[in-house]
Amino acid sequence: MIIAGEVSGDMHGSALIKSIKELEPNANICGIGGNLMQSAGMTLIYHIKDMAFLGFVEIIKHLPFIKRVQKDLLKRIKNENIKEVVLIDYPGFNLNIAPKIKKMGVKVYYYISPQIWAWGQGRVKKIKKYIDKMIVLFPFEKEFYEKFNVEVEYVGHPLIERIQEYNFLTKEELLKKLNLKQSKEILLVMPGSRDQEVKRIFPEVIKAAKLIADKYKMNIVVACSENINESLLKDIAGNMEFTISHGNNYDLINHAKFGIIKSGTSTLESGLMKLPSIVVYKTAGLTYRIGKALAKINNIAMANIIIGETVFPELIQSDVNKEKIFAEADKILSDESLYIKIKGKLSLIKEKLGSPGASKRAAEIIVAGYNGI
Repeated sequence: MIIAGEVSGDMHGSALIKSIKELEPNANICGIGGNLMQSAGMTLIYHIKDMAFLGFVEIIKHLPFIKRVQKDLLKRIKNENIKEVVLIDYPGFNLNIAPKIKKMGVKVYYYISPQIWAWGQGRVKKIKKYIDKMIVLFPFEKEFYEKFNVEVEYVGHPLIERIQEYNFLTKEELLKKLNLKQSKEILLVMPGSRDQEVKRIFPEVIKAAKLIADKYKMNIVVACSENINESLLKDIAGNMEFTISHGNNYDLINHAKFGIIKSGTSTLESGLMKLPSIVVYKTAGLTYRIGKALAKINNIAMANIIIGETVFPELIQSDVNKEKIFAEADKILSDESLYIKIKGKLSLIKEKLGSPGASKRAAEIIVAGYNGI
């Protein structure tokens, strides 16, 4: 069983499933995931779109449903005699169900660690007790868990292989596909994969995008997640002109001039493809206050954390407004030397993320555990 709860987890989970299937073609895999994991050969018990809760308030509101999902998963593990469970990120749910799974005598792996090194370090005790092995993406995560004597293996980051294997459109092909003006650069907006995120972030972001696009003669393209109905974007934006794109995220990141990106995996993808961007993040007030009190690091964007400095400007909570977004973008776009400097610093990310083959290395660990090696 594999349990992922977010779009990024679905992406990495699908690559993991493909690698497991290469090693064990008859492997029977079920769990929570999205369209990509289903296409890779997993039987969906629940879809990630049913699990898109953000923040403490949302989780409390959906507790009865969450408990029902847990009950269904545990029943499936027992009835189908499942031997291994792989948890992918999604710590609110996964760290809650892990003790229940472990008590059933099932081996539990955690692939893609929750960011407990950034906040909530107390949860490492729970991981040590209920997780058989952490399979981590960053060298510093391995060092962190080793300090607490947690079983851990570093495999590198699957984004390296994903981007390397991607069949990119040319800029001309992309502009033609999206019916964009050839004479204009692309301003890419990535507002998130959950309704709550989009509702909080997009209203100010799209206003700022219009100011930026007007000044620098750019096409505004909004990347729409499979979890988001594009009518939500249109309702928020009103009569503002922009293009909605489905499924061309990597082509857009690769060919855009500038990005306004919701904090998450997309910031790392943008960093790897060296797209100068602003990172925005806004959540419920209570969730933010609790998170800030627990935070052990200064940055929220993984690209900044890996580089060790604030290369992508970060606008959080009330700073996510059209004036501040425009000001940060204007500072970068009006200064060619600063723009080039940012691109140069972003090249450091690839050096720190390991070699291709992370999904295969993770699958080898999981399959070896199943076979008792």
